[in-house]
Amino acid sequence: MTTPTPTKRPTDAAHLDDIDPPRELLTLPWIDPHNHAHTLSWADRERYALAGCRSMLMVASGYHWTPYKPVEADDVRFLWDDAINRRAAIERNHFFEAKLGLGVHTGVRIENPDELLTAMDAYCALDEVVAVGETGVVPSQHVSAWGVDEQQAVVQAQMALARDHDLPVILHTPNTSTDAKRPYRDGLGVTPGYEKNAGLGADPVLDGENPALDAVRLDVEAMRDAGLDDDRVVASHADANNTAYLMEETDCYLSYTIGHSWLIGVDAADVADAIDEYGSDRILIDTDCANVLRTDPYAVKRAIFELYRYGIDPEDIRNVVLENPREVFGFETE
Repeated sequence: MTTPTPTKRPTDAAHLDDIDPPRELLTLPWIDPHNHAHTLSWADRERYALAGCRSMLMVASGYHWTPYKPVEADDVRFLWDDAINRRAAIERNHFFEAKLGLGVHTGVRIENPDELLTAMDAYCALDEVVAVGETGVVPSQHVSAWGVDEQQAVVQAQMALARDHDLPVILHTPNTSTDAKRPYRDGLGVTPGYEKNAGLGADPVLDGENPALDAVRLDVEAMRDAGLDDDRVVASHADANNTAYLMEETDCYLSYTIGHSWLIGVDAADVADAIDEYGSDRILIDTDCANVLRTDPYAVKRAIFELYRYGIDPEDIRNVVLENPREVFGFETE
């Protein structure tokens, strides 16, 4: 019990057991293994630093920033070059370690993808490039559909490049978003927090009972055909729809995206459930912060505290936010 206080009458405090808060969580460094911070404002990146981010992996494969649809190979190459151009300045200004992931995202059909795959070999040899991706089969595209076989071939080619350069792959796994409480006004799209014209979506190219999980299965098939080891793949955007399959039928890492829980419904409670069920050795969390989304640079720092409140041991928390991403991506964090 706490030491009695000279209050006039008993208070709640008199009935509390003594606790020993894990104050090391206040200063625990953490890594964000998937964001698009190079598209954010200077102030947003400073928020990462203020929240204790030690390292981050900025992904330059998002088709959202190309002004033209369909996307041409040169448009994606511009995104890679822009991230390379700005990375050192970002690292210098905000002090955290900033590395890059470069890939061909299949969320929109890309003209002449072979041009990108040929060029990617030289990009993968750069010291600042520590991952291929994000990439992965997507059930439906924005504006212009891309057939499943074509998508899978592009994904597999990138996995083969990752194998050749001994790089991990960030796999984009489609989410099964939670149902909205009510629809938004016509013309606003999926949500006012996502600056994408949802009305321009193409008809799905996967339409089975569970297309999101079917897409992940196709990615795993491509991974194995490419000869890429399971533990060199990080399945980002993990959720309740794909966790059991990835945990039980592969040796891939799973990264839970918690930077925009309002959109996809994944938060620290889902991460805690996964740790309880499968342990912490193959689990990461990321923010996926980007300038087209209402996202939260403080999400990982907040999740550190939330995971403890949900009963997760501090050592498991350290694994998830620091040790696992350091091991997979080779960050310098000590």
